[in-house]
Amino acid sequence: MSRKKSAQDSAQLPLLELSDFLEAPFALWGSNSGAIAGVDEVGRGALFGPVVAAAVILPPDRHSHLIATGVTDSKKLTPLDRQRLMAEILKMAVACRIGIASVQEIDRHNILQASLLAMHRAIARLTPQPQFCLIDGNQKVPNLLMPQQTLVKGDEKCLAIAAASIVAKVWRDRLMERMAVKYPGYDIEKNKGYGTAKHRAGLAKLGATRQHRLSFSPCRGIH
Repeated sequence: MSRKKSAQDSAQLPLLELSDFLEAPFALWGSNSGAIAGVDEVGRGALFGPVVAAAVILPPDRHSHLIATGVTDSKKLTPLDRQRLMAEILKMAVACRIGIASVQEIDRHNILQASLLAMHRAIARLTPQPQFCLIDGNQKVPNLLMPQQTLVKGDEKCLAIAAASIVAKVWRDRLMERMAVKYPGYDIEKNKGYGTAKHRAGLAKLGATRQHRLSFSPCRGIH
């Protein structure tokens, strides 16, 4: 199989059903191609704080164990389950790294480009470097040194992407809990930076902090 695929070719690849969860990384690339990384991000819709990405390489012989422990899309898990599963993922992973893009980068570049930048940083920090990356969503990461494949709703369909979604979510949630101490009055410890009623009330009363995304309309013009 050629490693060079056009965007049209990629779009024509069939989506993987949940029954293919175990085989997902290999169904797209082949089992003899070396390390495959799953990549996902969290925090795109938040009003506060950075966007965080995780890149995870899982050993094929541990896939069944991780599925049995409950690894799936982080949005379908409770906070306690995510923390439990993150510990399992970190214990089993060949490599796992975080990448972030700051609020300033989000405001400068836009949230999509900042999310892709965070993904690129997470992948670049992996040791060993993957031979192939599976990216959640429909946007490829610019300037990668290895082939990649996007997968819409990949966190529901691919074990490595699901693992990355859990790691990114837990890591960012913990960061938000620490930042809430420095920036009280916005209920960040509970809303994790998303635009809840209490968060918006805090913005109206206190104004925006240096960690609010001023390019996002709820924060724009509030100082």
